[in-house]
Amino acid sequence: MPRPRRPRNIAKARKLRSEASLPERLLWRELRQQQDIKFRRQHSIEPYVLDFYCASLKLCIEIDGIAHDMGDKPQRDVERDAKLLESGIETLRFTASEVLADPGGVADSIVRFCEARKPLRAEA
Repeated sequence: MPRPRRPRNIAKARKLRSEASLPERLLWRELRQQQDIKFRRQHSIEPYVLDFYCASLKLCIEIDGIAHDMGDKPQRDVERDAKLLESGIETLRFTASEVLADPGGVADSIVRFCEARKPLRAEA
């Protein structure tokens, strides 16, 4: 019996993981060290592949290279963010140059954002 086909975006996500840009690799190195907040990279949520995703907080993190400033890309990004928000997924965007200049600082700002949104734990 043939194996069931995986959604196309899963194969695309795997390919993107192996071909990650330098800013994505630098930020991943920082984010994967987090103990309390778990991130996934190149996570498929049909019909999109998110650069980074925190499932527990429904948070997408996108690293935008210079191509995101060209043509209809800015409008497509706005529409994509709106579609994700309709599904309850909030998007944070950083430029590739911000990540290259200070990957630790970008990671810290992401962690602070996440910490502010984590549900308060009941204290015993």
